[in-house]
Amino acid sequence: MATGHRYTLIVTSLWQRLVSTTERATRMGALVSVPTRSEIVEECGIPFVVHISALQNRKTSGSGPAESDHAFNPFLPPDPDLFVSELPPGHIGVLNKFNVIRHHLLIVTRTFEAQDLLLTPGDFVAMLTCMTEIDGLGFYNGGTVAGASQTHKHLQLVPLPLGSGPRPTPLDSVVDGPLPVGEPTRIPAFDFRHAVIPLDGSRLGPQDSAELHGLYRRACAAVEVHDETQPYNMLVTRRWMLLVPRSREHWHGVSLNALAFAGSLLVRNRTELERIEMVGPLAVLKSVVEEDRP
Repeated sequence: MATGHRYTLIVTSLWQRLVSTTERATRMGALVSVPTRSEIVEECGIPFVVHISALQNRKTSGSGPAESDHAFNPFLPPDPDLFVSELPPGHIGVLNKFNVIRHHLLIVTRTFEAQDLLLTPGDFVAMLTCMTEIDGLGFYNGGTVAGASQTHKHLQLVPLPLGSGPRPTPLDSVVDGPLPVGEPTRIPAFDFRHAVIPLDGSRLGPQDSAELHGLYRRACAAVEVHDETQPYNMLVTRRWMLLVPRSREHWHGVSLNALAFAGSLLVRNRTELERIEMVGPLAVLKSVVEEDRP
């Protein structure tokens, strides 16, 4: 991945700082790793990873700080024990205090911005600064209906691979193929409203943030996400970007955020897992997506 010169000092040690901060925060008890075990539920060639959590009494979507009181803002100021790095142009990197996936990084605006706002070119600079060093899955839960647990704008990044399969994410098993780079298209297995844009991962550094933001806006337009009134999930790797408009947060009590559309779900117990196995993960995803408009 190419790296813009002015960001070199920031990203050179980002992974090392992420690892060392994780180790220190774990020792100090500032970081709470949610204990889980995982099972694979395959459908249409997608090996969905379903994490079964032992943490019962706290809202955990695996997508950010788990406190359910939206009046509490854990980012102003951030917990110094969870702070990883300053990020350009006006962001910080902090650990997800309640993490299901190890080294889960939150990319937070330094000053308050609402979580349901559309992303800016600056948000993409911050995310791509991280992705130059970390081959990860970046994602954004645009509003509470899309699975956001905090109202302060934060993107997120989890290292890949996502699960133990041979591909970076379960979704990569159906995104691979001769798809036109940079053009919004659809995934045949996804029988619900969405737009996926294949990317050229060799050209994805902070200097490409304006171009990636333009592709993001094209994906928004393709699914008619125009402003903060429409909740949605955005996911991006070095290989593709996915945008999905949302109509509800839960399916029978199971909270679904952007990670679900990459093939990673979190349930609270085996009963919820068995319900997903019965109806199929794709039907679960479809149930929380805004329907296609005529």
